[in-house]
Amino acid sequence: MGVGHTHRLYLHAHSRVHALPPHTKLAAVLAFVVVVVSTPRTAMWAFALYAVLLAVVAHHARVPAGFLLKRLLIEVPFVAFAVLLPFVAEGERVAVLGLPLSVNGLWGAWNVLVKGTLGVAASVLLAATTELRELLLGLERLKLPPLLVQIASFMIRYGDVITDEMRRMRIARRSRGFEARGVRHWGVLAKSAGALFIRSYERGERVHLAMVSRGYSGSMPVIDEVTASRAEWSYALALPLSALVVRLSGWAL
Repeated sequence: MGVGHTHRLYLHAHSRVHALPPHTKLAAVLAFVVVVVSTPRTAMWAFALYAVLLAVVAHHARVPAGFLLKRLLIEVPFVAFAVLLPFVAEGERVAVLGLPLSVNGLWGAWNVLVKGTLGVAASVLLAATTELRELLLGLERLKLPPLLVQIASFMIRYGDVITDEMRRMRIARRSRGFEARGVRHWGVLAKSAGALFIRSYERGERVHLAMVSRGYSGSMPVIDEVTASRAEWSYALALPLSALVVRLSGWAL
């Protein structure tokens, strides 16, 4: 279940958040996202408080703001989609900077942006405080189907191997003077993709045979039994419970 390296999203630090069992953090993030998604888009004050809660978690986890903001760039495609909504959505129109924008589209854009950003921020904090191997162990502890955990484990383990194979093939093409400059070079790229698929498949066959020869029977052995105390669960669930209090306060108001 282990991986041979630390992923780029992980930030090595010594904090109580880092020390929490992985399955408690996974459950906390999932519960937090559910609360955020269930919040009405008009409750702007609630989303502001959710952001404050995440900032508190980042502070206790010793995750710098710059590190978090840089990783949030992954949601740029969703931002582009949200920007288009006010222009293409139907319904009542309102003038904003001289542009007629849809009211429903503006609310929809806000809904996508704020909920997506909070969800991505929570996921980045999870990845920054939990190593990949621990995440996989946490998924096992939460009773995710073992086959899915194994697929995720192999994907993580050999993703870099395939990437390195692509890099070597690109270097080999450049050493022979090849540069993709137009449609006429797509044939070479297609052949490279086919060669990469065959090499990956052959490597997968060799890895499987090596695993079978070492006693693999369809399930990976659990090396570390991850457990969590009541205090650790309470500390991890402080985030979603606080968010739930905010959510319920909105109903009361």
